[in-house]
Amino acid sequence: MEKIIIDTDIGIDDAFALRLGMLKQDLVGITTVAGNVTADMATRNAKLFCQHYGLNVPICKGATRPLMEEPCEPITDVHGDDGLGGFYHEYFDSTTERNAVDFIISMAKAHPQELTLVAIGPLTNVALALNLCPELAKLLKRLVIMGGAFGHHGHSGNMSNFAEFNINCDPEAAAQVFASSLPTVIVPLDVTYEVLISGEEIAAVGDEFLTNISKHYLQFSFEEEGFYGMAVHDALTIVYLCHPELFTAKEGAVRVSLNGITRGQTMQNPSTMPVPDDCFKGYPAKQVLVDVEVNSVKDFIFRALKGA
Repeated sequence: MEKIIIDTDIGIDDAFALRLGMLKQDLVGITTVAGNVTADMATRNAKLFCQHYGLNVPICKGATRPLMEEPCEPITDVHGDDGLGGFYHEYFDSTTERNAVDFIISMAKAHPQELTLVAIGPLTNVALALNLCPELAKLLKRLVIMGGAFGHHGHSGNMSNFAEFNINCDPEAAAQVFASSLPTVIVPLDVTYEVLISGEEIAAVGDEFLTNISKHYLQFSFEEEGFYGMAVHDALTIVYLCHPELFTAKEGAVRVSLNGITRGQTMQNPSTMPVPDDCFKGYPAKQVLVDVEVNSVKDFIFRALKGA
């Protein structure tokens, strides 16, 4: 069990990650960022989540926009107008006592080499924290992110032909994070799209909150793809922390395209063979998950959510 902060733009699959995180890790705080929803809505959703499960941890609002561009349009067709399927209507104030970036830095300083940052939204808060506190790369135990797509199993993007949503929302932030020396594990679409769970499987867990918020996503999936189910992308970050042996990782430097039709594309150094014009020279190696034991991961998720 590790001390973790979850940095989230909380939508439906984020809620699965938060639930697994509070059950199977030492969740010491939640920070929010604009992505699936606005930072204000993400903060309200985090408060709703914590109230429902009786979770008492700091909630800290973070970046309201990317480093350089306008905020992404909220993904209402998948996550609903509020990011959690529009099922719950309690109102929570979006103000927080602490800022997300300051909280991440202070917690890392308080627990050097003990704290894992789990980033399941755009990487804006992480980049800002590294800019304000360069030593954060050595203070954190590691960063585990859900983001990117590298072409394995045919998965290269879900916002464009090349770009995954979280990276696409703030490519400049991702580029800064991947250029840093911070030990990083990337959980991309290459593995998250391999793990699909059905509406029936979600209902069988018996978690009323997760069942209710999932209905919107499930209906969207059925109408668009004919499958009454969903990929719980963000939840796989927590599965990895608990059972890294269920994944295959590839080590190598990672870069992000910042221009043209490939903007937001993540690329890992494809070869260790020396080349005259090495685009990855000077970039530190990251761990990219490229394969997953699907049945074992699903079994763990369901057992964990049932309290086993």
